[in-house]
Amino acid sequence: MTISPDLLLLASTFSTVFLAELGDKTQLATVAISGTSNRPLYVFLGSASALVLASFLGALLGGGLAEVVPAQLLQLAAAIGFLVIGGRLVINALATKQEQS
Repeated sequence: MTISPDLLLLASTFSTVFLAELGDKTQLATVAISGTSNRPLYVFLGSASALVLASFLGALLGGGLAEVVPAQLLQLAAAIGFLVIGGRLVINALATKQEQS
C-alpha cells in the first residue's frame, strides 16, 4: 500500500502546524480568554476561525510568493524572522529579570 503524496503533504503540514502552535502566544491567549469566559465553545470557534483564516492567507500568499521568489530565499527569510523573534523574546526576558532583581 502506497500513501499518496497529497496525503503525506497533508499529514506533514498538520503535524508541523500542530506542534508549532502548542504553547505559542495564540494558544496562551485562547487559554486566557477561555479562563475569563464561561463560553468555551465560542472561544474555540473564534480562535479556530482565526487560525484557519491566518493559515489560508499564509498558504495563499506563500503559493504566489513561491512563484516569484526562490524557495530557499523564503526559507532563509523565515529562519531569520524566527531568529529575530527569538532574540527579542530573550532580550525581553532578561530585561524583565533585571527589573525584578
